[in-house]
Amino acid sequence: MKILIADDHELFRDGLRHVLDQLGGPLTTVEASDFQQAIEMVERERDIDIVLLDLSMPGMVWNEGLQRLRDLLPEHVPIIILSASDDRRHVLQAVNLGAAGFIPKTSSSRVMLSALKLVLSGGVYLPPALLDQGGQTDSGGPLANENAVSFLTPRQREVLTLLGQGKSNKEIARVLQLAEGTVKLHVTAILKALNVNNRTRAVVAASQLGLTAPDASHLAR
Repeated sequence: MKILIADDHELFRDGLRHVLDQLGGPLTTVEASDFQQAIEMVERERDIDIVLLDLSMPGMVWNEGLQRLRDLLPEHVPIIILSASDDRRHVLQAVNLGAAGFIPKTSSSRVMLSALKLVLSGGVYLPPALLDQGGQTDSGGPLANENAVSFLTPRQREVLTLLGQGKSNKEIARVLQLAEGTVKLHVTAILKALNVNNRTRAVVAASQLGLTAPDASHLAR
């Protein structure tokens, strides 16, 4: 597995490498200290499996940099934001731009590892404090209409509950004793009903509508 660490603080990059060593298995890290270097790295290294991105780096406004990286990377390659700020507006903006997770730098190494494993398995990790807040987006409106719930079948609501806990399709299939292909069909229907285009936004939308609560019990602090 090859991981791009994009952060302008060398000390943090060094510490993060030690945390990543605990993931186990063969692991290669490449590094960038600003957005331009990160973009050049993505263009040069075509086999990157995951990007860990700090929002506060020189060279580019963070949302433009994130959008550029998302456009360059294959859709299946997740970008996880690692930020000293867990400002709700920034988290929601990052999700809208295609981030697959948002891990505050204040998190413990155990939480960070668990969150990384969750995203690598196809799940979603967002700060529990954000999902507990519910309410409105940074633009002032909800991500999904409450009427969307009426279009979901009972089984889809079960899937949504587990989706809202950040679980991957494989984990949902195991819990509900369904084929993974069936879970994928349910997730597609849920995204359409909630009027969102990825599972990360579905987690946020479900929480804001009070449909589910995040299960962070496996992310011990």
